This record gives sequence, structure tokens and C-alpha cells, in this order.
Amino acid sequence: MTDKKIQIKLKAARLKSGLSLSRTAELTGVSKAMLHQIERGDSSPTIATLWKLAKGFHLPLTAFIEDMIQTGDTFTPARKELISFPGSIGFHTVFPFDPVFGSETFLVTLEAEQTHTSNSHDVGVVEDVFVTKGEMEILFDGRWKRCRCGDGLRFRADQPHGYRNLHDEQAQFHNTLHYPKTTLFEVTGED
Repeated sequence: MTDKKIQIKLKAARLKSGLSLSRTAELTGVSKAMLHQIERGDSSPTIATLWKLAKGFHLPLTAFIEDMIQTGDTFTPARKELISFPGSIGFHTVFPFDPVFGSETFLVTLEAEQTHTSNSHDVGVVEDVFVTKGEMEILFDGRWKRCRCGDGLRFRADQPHGYRNLHDEQAQFHNTLHYPKTTLFEVTGED
């Protein structure tokens, strides 16, 4: 992922929607100044900012970080680029958004003693979590649920939720987001 890719895709989404920076700020909760800085390439968004943009535009997260929305057969190489944000989670896109299935899948890494909280996604979004390494806890419905390697959990993600690793070893999990049938659209843009 490059900041240039996000810059291009943010501007494309805003222009396709016919929105000013001010109106985009109102819809996303991201300040007009920050939006302008991201579009100019003067600032790198955090994962929290990217989720706000995705929610505001009613787009999957991969609309801002991947080259295209996938349909049909997909192969993801094991050594795909890690997307990371200072002080936050790191992840690989396993499957970009597929409009046929209405989902996207990530392999997420939580470092030792790391916590990541997330604001609610759009109404109707559901997350599947499958722990592939270590132990972690997942916050949903206002409580933390302990999950070990091999455990799976499905929860409504249209509420505040989070992930934490209280251990001294890294934890990893597959995270699939299922979007309800809506008017999701593709954001294009060349690198």
C-alpha cells in the first residue's frame, strides 16, 4: 500500500460522489484539513481514519488500499505486503472486497500487549474472526471474549469493538467483514 494510492482513491471517491471537502468531512468525521492533506499527499492516514473514510463513503476498506475490487477466483501470495500503521495493527489483505460475496478478508497481526479498538462500521456489517496464532480477546456487546488459536467468533461490527493481546507473544487472526447488500461502488485510480 502506498500513500499515493490512498490519495488517488480518496479523491476519486469524493469526486465520484460529487462532494466538496466540507461535505466529505461532515459525512466521514475526518476534518476538512486532514482530507485536504491526504489528497495532496502531505499526510498519511491512520487505520482509524481509513475506516472513517470507508464508513462515510459506504465502501469496504480495500477500496482505499487495493488496486481493484476482486470477483471470481483469487490467489493471494503468502508474502503479500504488510500494511501497518505506527502504534496500530498490521495486516495483509487476503481477499479484497468481492461484490458477489459482499466480503473482504484480512490477516491481522496484534503485537504483544497491544490493543486496537474500532468504531462501529455501517449498519449490518458482521465480522468473522478466526485466531490462527496465539491468544487474544475481542470486544463486542460491551464485553471482552477470550479466544485461543483455532477459535472462531462472529459478531455484529456495527457497534464499537476491539481486539487485544494481553500476552508477550504476537497474535494473528483472519478477519472477514461481511457487508450488507448496499450501493457499494468501486473506487478506481492508477498508481
